[in-house]
This record gives sequence, C-alpha cells and structure tokens, in this order.
Amino acid sequence: MDMFANLAMGFGEAFAPQNLLYCFIGVFLGTFVGVLPGIGGTATISMLLPLTFYVPPTAAIIMLAGIYYGAQYGGSTASILMNLPGTPAAAVACLDGYPMAQKGRAGVALAMTTIASFVGASLGIIILTAFSPLLAGVALSFGPADYFAMMLLGLVAAATLAHGSPVKGIAMVLVGLALGMVGTDVQTGQQRFTFDIPQLADGISLVALAMGLFGVAEVIGSINRIKAGRSQHKITMRSLMPTGKDMKDSTLPMLRGTGVGAIFGALPGAGATIASFMSYAVEKKVARDPSRFGKGAIEGITSPESANNAASQTAFIPTLTLGIPGDATMALMLGALIIQGIQPGPRLVTEHPELFWGLIASFWIGNVMLVILNLPLIGLWVKMLSIPYRILYPAILMFICIGVYSVNNSAFDVLLVMIFGVFGYVMALLKFEPAPLLLGFILGPLMEEHLRRAMLLSRGDAMVFLERPISAGFLAVTAALLVWAAVALMRQNRARQRAAALAE
Repeated sequence: MDMFANLAMGFGEAFAPQNLLYCFIGVFLGTFVGVLPGIGGTATISMLLPLTFYVPPTAAIIMLAGIYYGAQYGGSTASILMNLPGTPAAAVACLDGYPMAQKGRAGVALAMTTIASFVGASLGIIILTAFSPLLAGVALSFGPADYFAMMLLGLVAAATLAHGSPVKGIAMVLVGLALGMVGTDVQTGQQRFTFDIPQLADGISLVALAMGLFGVAEVIGSINRIKAGRSQHKITMRSLMPTGKDMKDSTLPMLRGTGVGAIFGALPGAGATIASFMSYAVEKKVARDPSRFGKGAIEGITSPESANNAASQTAFIPTLTLGIPGDATMALMLGALIIQGIQPGPRLVTEHPELFWGLIASFWIGNVMLVILNLPLIGLWVKMLSIPYRILYPAILMFICIGVYSVNNSAFDVLLVMIFGVFGYVMALLKFEPAPLLLGFILGPLMEEHLRRAMLLSRGDAMVFLERPISAGFLAVTAALLVWAAVALMRQNRARQRAAALAE
C-alpha cells in the first residue's frame, strides 16, 4: 500500500506542468541524438549539465533521464536504415535490422524495435519500483567503512568488467581519483594539487570535465569518421504494421531480453551495450535455426532492444539507492544531483521522496511519449539523418563553450574543456575508456570522506574494514575481481604469444 501511495505522489509530481515539459524536452532530445550517429546520450547530457544549475532538481533529473532512455529508443533507427548505429547499444541492431530493411521490411523493423523498447522499459521500471526501496532500506544500516568498501567495489567492477583492458580501466580510475583531489581540503583548508592556480582552489569543474571527455572528444573523433547520408527507404504508416507472426516470434525474445537487460543494467561496468549483445547471444543460442540470425531474424532486433531499454531503467537502482553509478551516464546523473546539493544514497528515498518517486513516475510518462514520438513521427527522424555534420558539429562546440562559461562566468573553465577534450580524444586513440575516469572523479571525494570518517571512528585502526562483515564482504569481492582480471590478462598474453609463435 505504501508503494501505491508513493507512486500516486510521484505521478502528482511528474504531471506538474514544468516537469511534464522537461520530460518531453528530454525524450525528444534523446531520440534526436539517438538517431544521429556520433553524438549519443552521454555527450548530450554532459552538454546540458549547466542547465541543471538553473532548473529545480526534479525537473533537471527528469530531463537528463529522458535523454538517457530516449537515446536508447532512437539509436536503432540509423542502424536499421543505414547500417550505422546511433548509440553503442544499438550496434547489435545492425546485424538483423539492416537486412530486414534491404528486404523491404524497414517499417516493420522500426515498429518492432519501438514496441520492444517499450516492453523492456516498462518491465525495467517495475523492477526499479519494487527493488529500489528494499535496497535503500538495507543500505541504511551501512557505516562509513561499508560505504568506502562498496564504492571501491563499484570502481574496480566498472574498470575490470567494462569492455577494454582492465589495466587501462584501473589506470583511468586512478587518474579520475587524482583529479578529484584537486582543490581545497574540506577538513584542513589546505590546497591540494592546485599548482598556485587560483581557479583550481574550488576543484576541477565536473561540467568542464564531462563536456571535454564526452562532448569535445566525441566531436573530434567523429568529424572524419561519420558522414551524413540519406536513407533510401520510404517509410509509411502502413509499412509500420507488423504481422501476427512477427508479434508471436517476438514475445518470448522480448521477455528474455528484458531479463538479461535488468540484470546487466544494475551491475557496475555492464550497462545497456553489454546487455544488448548478451541478449543477442542468448537468442542465437536458444533459436531452433541459428542460421537465420544476421539475415533478418526479427528476434535479433526485438530481444536486444528490450534488453538495452530494461538496462537503462535498472541502471538507476544502484545510482539512486547506493550512490554507485554503473557507467558514465549514471555518473553524470550522480553529478547532477550533487550539483543540486542532493546526496544520492539510501537516504534519498526518505529525504527527497518527491524527487525519487517523481522520477520513477516520469519514466512511465516518458516511455509513453517515446512511443508516440517514434511511430507517427518516424518520417521526421529519417529526415534528421540527412543533416550535414559540417553544420552540426560546429554548433555543438559553440553550445559547449557557451554552456560551460555560463556556469561560473569563467573563461578558465572553457580552457579546461578544450584541454580535457584533446586529452579524451588522445585516450580514445590509445584505447583508454573515459567512463572509469569520470567514475573515479565523482566517487573519489565521497570515498575519501567515508575513509576519513571510518578511521576517525575506529581511532586509526584499519582493521575496521575487515571486522565489519559488510565491508569485509565487499573487499573480498573486490579482491576476487582483481584476481580474475589478472588471470584473464595473463591468458590473453599467452594466447598472443602462441599466435605470434605460430605466425613465425
């Protein structure tokens, strides 16, 4: 009964005219950037972070969340029509979506991805609604040592489980931790790593860091990689209608994809991209005729789409209830809350119920909006694919500079954006993922705070981390992950050595 009362309160908050407007803006922008390859939801959220300084907390988070899950809806459009994924999670839709388009079934593919997205998101919201308060209740019993160990586990998991080298992931986490220490120590008042630069006394701006790593770096990397094109497929309302067989063949795959997405969405370092590829692998494994995959099998698009949209909803569970973001986008959400003076964690549910339940209610409203936006307006999104990137990218850079300058009226922050943009691009060339750096930057100060508090309460006895069962358990899992990453790295090196020996 409490849950229904809380949801009723949440819908009252979400249906407020201002929140409805920002929800629509979020899902519209999310669909827009999802359709256009090379931008993505993470870069867009980083560009709009300055706006959260001037908007009420609930409206700001509703808008940013709408961009996040809206991009998951729109990402498959370019994958199906042009074999060019709008978001990383939509890359798997190219495998069967583009062959369906070549067979004249582009409309059906687009319609079924929208239906699958709605089903996956809806079930993901139900899981989020059911488990978030329970997890928050358990986390209320955590002490400072437990929080430190849990955040350490989140960072290590994000670095070792994400795609790419675990060593490079951990290295980026350490860089993020170092950047998070720049500024004035809250307890002693001493300046750390400022190098006598007055503008660094308050630390590095999260907005500048995020815009540089995900906005400027993405633009630099995409200028010569992505060319604007025009889809040759004509999409009509009649062509969007799926057959009864399409619906029957997609029902179980959508449910299986939702299950896979719900699990991977809540895990640090996993997220929607891994969830979509895992669900595709599951469908190919259970299929009676796996040879159909890659040739236009409808299960090859509906299962991954339901998976990445379920993952985009359940990713909010650890972010909101524990303050542990699973990927870069969730880290930006965490940063947006901190900017508003709201501390994410188990007390968020009780201290800011209007924000927590209003956000969950907005997910339902936003997903209904997305169905309306994606089916009747599909012609508009197809035309968006022909926007010249020589016009789009300079406009993005201009808005980035205006946005970061507006936060503190500081030209130094604009300089930081450019520095981090070049740094992010170079790191991308060297195969270093930027997400672990952002996670380390945001969680670093929180970890330091809990570490100091735990040491003060234990009077300097480090054994407090092993004496408490919860923190000891988290540290044991962290150690296991590090051992697993080391073993996997040694196996990869041995495989390369064998391959080199055979080549000789």
